[in-house]
Amino acid sequence: MTQQSPLGPVDSSKVPRFAGFATFARLPRADQVDRADVAVVGVPFDAGVSYRPGARFGPAALREASRLLRPYHPELDVSPFATAQVVDAGDIAINPFNIGEAIETLQHEAEALTADGTKLVTVGGDHTIALPLLRAAAKKHGPVALLHFDAHLDTWDTYFGEPYTHGTPFRRASEEGILDTSALSHVGTRGPLYGKRDLEEDRRLGFGIVTSGDVMRRGVAETVDALRQRIGDRPLYVSIDIDVLDPAHAPGTGTPEAGGMTSRELLEIVRGLRGLNLIGGDVVELAPAYDHAEITAIAASHVAYDLVSLLALGAGA
Repeated sequence: MTQQSPLGPVDSSKVPRFAGFATFARLPRADQVDRADVAVVGVPFDAGVSYRPGARFGPAALREASRLLRPYHPELDVSPFATAQVVDAGDIAINPFNIGEAIETLQHEAEALTADGTKLVTVGGDHTIALPLLRAAAKKHGPVALLHFDAHLDTWDTYFGEPYTHGTPFRRASEEGILDTSALSHVGTRGPLYGKRDLEEDRRLGFGIVTSGDVMRRGVAETVDALRQRIGDRPLYVSIDIDVLDPAHAPGTGTPEAGGMTSRELLEIVRGLRGLNLIGGDVVELAPAYDHAEITAIAASHVAYDLVSLLALGAGA
């Protein structure tokens, strides 16, 4: 029998939120429906980290924290799970010992998941995974605009001579021509660098920078306006490293930096993207071993929920 309307989350008035399978927001699995407009998929991979490991456990922690999410988003005025068929597509299993093979596998799997028009919100895992996800997106849409929320630039060339790490994905993506260099932005960057050359090379790759200090001084509304003007109507991919948040709001991450954004600022900026041509996104670098009282996992789950809601709005347009 063909499914007529979206299958939504488990009814929390009948099954307590702390019971049952820990899918994202208690949504159906991909194998329980005959189609999906938006799929949440995990990538438990952290072989590309340069400091503290543990992001491989991020997808599970994010799903567990998402149990409390509810089906109506008042700020965006949308019921995303009724507007679109949203599913949890499980985890993509990739080689934890071979980064090159892992990247190839993830690209192939992302292409397969989006072949029928499904949009992905991918939860990691470390930021290495952004490169194959961008490759898959560009194969479908051409060079894409990128909005990158992070404490760090992630446009370094190599670490210990290795070109594929969580600090290099956007350097590789720019070199490969899969990014629209007229619409690239970092948001929330801060902290010490190896040298001024890091900024010069980042600028050469086409990135504009809105630091966490800029967000504080300019405010959310002005920040959103500047980003929207830069992005325009281009196909947009949003990549969110949870360390964009201050350690007070996200202690559970591998490379924390003082002076970051608040979870409120991040969520408000993401919500300000409503109406843009969003094609997918990721939330990465949640490392639950360093978390306290699920602070980081809760923030990450809400960020993922906002991305899902924006994609659902697009699907329902």
